[in-house]
Amino acid sequence: MARNDASAGGNIARNRKALRDYFIEDRFEAGIVLTGAEVKSLRGGRASIADAFARERDGEVWLEGCHIPRYDPAGRDNHEPTRPRKLLLHRREISRLIGAANRAGYTLVPLSLYFNKRGAAKVELGLGKGKHTHDKRAAVRDRDWKRQKERLMRDRG
Repeated sequence: MARNDASAGGNIARNRKALRDYFIEDRFEAGIVLTGAEVKSLRGGRASIADAFARERDGEVWLEGCHIPRYDPAGRDNHEPTRPRKLLLHRREISRLIGAANRAGYTLVPLSLYFNKRGAAKVELGLGKGKHTHDKRAAVRDRDWKRQKERLMRDRG
């Protein structure tokens, strides 16, 4: 039976707004606690982490706002699509993340949701500092200039 990209180790969901809205200073890979119906839904490649964020609660890190749609064949064993999901990290990583996120202006942003080579669902978390409007404009200006510079170099030969 052929497997789709999501179940073969590919990306399930990417948070493209995160790189636009935050300076990502550090990245972490975390496991995620899921039910069977959630895994089946993810293997279908259906999820959204655009509005998701991670927060500390009772000494653990939780992913909130992640939308994993219901898996229809699951019937009554289905899950709540936007329920908080526990992230699996080492104790040292949790204390480091919590300490960094408690600093002014820092937040934990999910960057991507994917299956690793062994088939386990993983979340890539970024420790980000929010960008201001002028920072976003500067990033767009730099990107446009880089694109124009490459065009000029290509046309010159």
